[in-house]
Amino acid sequence: MSSADHLYVKSAAAAWLRDRDTQADFEFVQPDGAPIGSVVDIRFPRGGLRVHLDQAVAPSWNQDGHEPVLGVSVPVDRDTLIDRWYVHRIRLDSDGTARRVQIGTEAFARPTEWFGLEECKITERGLSTPAVEQIVRSRSTRPVTSWIPGAAGKVPRSQTLAQKLLRKLAEGRALGSAVIVTRTCSDIATLTEVEQDVQAELAAAVADAQCWLEEQQELRQQLVRELEKATTGADLPQVRTLLRQVKWAAHPDRTDAERAAIAGAEALVKDFAQQQQDRAAARRAQLQDERAEQAAGRARKLLAILERRGVRQPPGQMRKLVRELVNEASQAGTRIDPHLQEQINAWKARADDRNVPPQTVRPAAIADRTAVPAKRKRQSSGQSKPKKSDARTEPQSPSWSVLDVSCPSCDAPPGTHCTPGNQHPHKPRLQWLRRRFPRA
Repeated sequence: MSSADHLYVKSAAAAWLRDRDTQADFEFVQPDGAPIGSVVDIRFPRGGLRVHLDQAVAPSWNQDGHEPVLGVSVPVDRDTLIDRWYVHRIRLDSDGTARRVQIGTEAFARPTEWFGLEECKITERGLSTPAVEQIVRSRSTRPVTSWIPGAAGKVPRSQTLAQKLLRKLAEGRALGSAVIVTRTCSDIATLTEVEQDVQAELAAAVADAQCWLEEQQELRQQLVRELEKATTGADLPQVRTLLRQVKWAAHPDRTDAERAAIAGAEALVKDFAQQQQDRAAARRAQLQDERAEQAAGRARKLLAILERRGVRQPPGQMRKLVRELVNEASQAGTRIDPHLQEQINAWKARADDRNVPPQTVRPAAIADRTAVPAKRKRQSSGQSKPKKSDARTEPQSPSWSVLDVSCPSCDAPPGTHCTPGNQHPHKPRLQWLRRRFPRA
């Protein structure tokens, strides 16, 4: 599964349902601690789908509102295919830089048929494809009985049923389905009014099937033992493989030993998934801590630049540096100690004080038009031309003072006088000012 396949599934399904005027809710659920993206829940007014993109979560076939749609790597046992008639599949094909969703229909004894989403629809049965419609029609329509020319008389119903049960018994063994074989043996036991030769054939088939069932039972026990051994040894890949095999072989009549083995294996898989989540969370915390430390380092460098340039630097440059400083400090979080935060606040206050909106300058053309009449008026009235100043003087920038730092002696914060007032400022405060701001 691609790491972003669940996002492509959500996008494609949302567009498909929107074209059919259907609103849907999407959720990337994590049952049993599965990785995010393994399962996508799609809920809409007429039902819902649960898309299994990998094998992390076993599909549940009897949960209302969660019709399973299986990825190509998710196994399905033959009994499920026989009982349900079909199952849905999903795959994502690369289409340039995007991924195109395909829906498949898998049925017993027939290949999986694939369709685009535009060929699918939602019906009362749930998700439907052209192949699903064909399967439902073939199961719902009674087959036409072939007429055999020259056939004399009518075959007894019991004999026809006996032949059908014998074929079903052979199919169950070929599929490796103990459930089908057991059920068929029970049906044969209730069959009556059959001829003697057919009865003998049925008895032989049932006896052979019982031997086969005993072999399957031994195989089940062997799988359980191997699963318990793999669980004890924490062999996770082997546990996952054997867990699927035991679930399939023991379905639906699990013994206490099988249930215990399955529970132990599922607990191991769940613990491993939890450990993965914990490691991922720890890694995220580590990265966050590293980013905070880097941001704190950048904040210190910006403070050093501001202190080196002093308060007489151009206001625009000061404001830009202070904005960067505040941003880095917010990313650093707890890496900014109180003393550092005190300096940041002081620079922020100075930048705010110097943030005076500039005066509007008249365009040169307007100035020229107004200057000419004024000149003529002065000449006509005999007034002398005003003297032009040599240079414009800018207001002096504020300098550092003891009120810009805290006092180590009386703990007076910046902006307040030392206590008692007749001792303001304390000598350590002056020393701290000269050390922090050498230009003061």
